[in-house]
Amino acid sequence: MITRIIVAFGAVVAIVVAALIGGSVPGLQPIFGVVLPYVAFAVFLVGFALKVVNWAKSPVPFRIPTTAGQEFSLPWIKWSKIENPSTTGGVIMRMFFEVCCFRSLFRNMRTDLRSGWLIHHPTKWLWLLALGFHYSFLIIALRHLRLFVQPVPGFVETLDAVDGMFQIGIPPIYLTDIIILLALTGLLIRRLFLPKMRFMSLVADYFPLFLILGIVITGLLMRFVYRVDITAVKALANGIASFHPVMPKGIGTIFFVHIALVSTLLAYFPFSKLMHMGGVFMSPTRNLANTNRMEYHENPWRKPPKFHSYEEYEDMYRDYMKEAGLPLERE
Repeated sequence: MITRIIVAFGAVVAIVVAALIGGSVPGLQPIFGVVLPYVAFAVFLVGFALKVVNWAKSPVPFRIPTTAGQEFSLPWIKWSKIENPSTTGGVIMRMFFEVCCFRSLFRNMRTDLRSGWLIHHPTKWLWLLALGFHYSFLIIALRHLRLFVQPVPGFVETLDAVDGMFQIGIPPIYLTDIIILLALTGLLIRRLFLPKMRFMSLVADYFPLFLILGIVITGLLMRFVYRVDITAVKALANGIASFHPVMPKGIGTIFFVHIALVSTLLAYFPFSKLMHMGGVFMSPTRNLANTNRMEYHENPWRKPPKFHSYEEYEDMYRDYMKEAGLPLERE
């Protein structure tokens, strides 16, 4: 189990070292600053699309939604319209709460054996960590649009103002920076120190955590410790977005470490468990209405059975029937 942690952490360290070396050599900077982001983004788009198309082509002949409430039956029995939907509107509401509020994770229960008793208790702290991480990551990604788009959209400026409203120091500390750092640390501690989670966790579980943690840390280092030329960074980002890349001088080596980690995350995304971002919309356990009692669902891929007449049956088993002394219609 320790080997999995070392391998995942070592892979992230190797990326950091390679980016430090490449970012300090002027001849290699275009590779890390331009070529690598383009390749990573292309892999992300193609891999994401192929994954979703492959899921969409998978046959789902029967209704298999996960139910968490009373199914619609008799009119006088109260039924759960969202937790066990039987209409398209109910499915849409269920998907909304699942995607935006992590409803199933909110209901998650932990089971422990204590003094011979099975104890079930909620794990709302895990729900809070996951919610804080995902929303912080989303807001940070939207804030970064100001580097790629000119003029900056109004909603990005509003997010930036609200996120840094406390104006703690110069430059201001963003709330999402604090939340995502705490959430990632909590999720990593959960995998490292809970025995059951440590036993089940693989390299594919540790690697994204270390990778995203590296992205957050290098981003904070660029903002507060190793200051980079933000004008040069915006020129590079605008050039990449407009497909007219330029490589300004004096950006700073730490920037190339940050961009290498982000590019690795993009390229790794379609082949990892992070694809639950797209998979949640394609999951038949979530996106189907529970109409099993209302409609007959025929499997369109079921081959029709081949029936035999009694004459054919007797011809097939004539010798066995004769040996057993069973009567035959014809010899």
